[in-house]
Amino acid sequence: MHRSRLAGFIIDCNTGDLDAASAFWGAAFGMPVIEREPPSYGRLDASSRDLHIEVQRVDHPSRVHLDIETDDIDAEANRLERLGALRIEKIKRWWVMEAPTGHRFCVVRAKSDLTEGVGVSIWR
Repeated sequence: MHRSRLAGFIIDCNTGDLDAASAFWGAAFGMPVIEREPPSYGRLDASSRDLHIEVQRVDHPSRVHLDIETDDIDAEANRLERLGALRIEKIKRWWVMEAPTGHRFCVVRAKSDLTEGVGVSIWR
């Protein structure tokens, strides 16, 4: 049986200035920008909230999406399909999916052991 949990939020920004977008969202949330992966990502320090929050430069309209992390990407995508989600596109090592409500989200590989963690929601 696989395990999955909410990993965090990705702020998709259709912008040419990722630094300015990252600085705005960091200041808005009171979280400093701690890492940049030019030209596409800026990560905010959300560790005190046990979340991953990043600002991402995109070519589609700006929006916010969430990531679900899992130790078995295909098993989690299958579970979510049974709940009514659609697989939209496989990108690198993750699935972009769409909820029955029209919201896009990603199913990504877990960055840490999902059997540990206090206050973390884990679905099985």
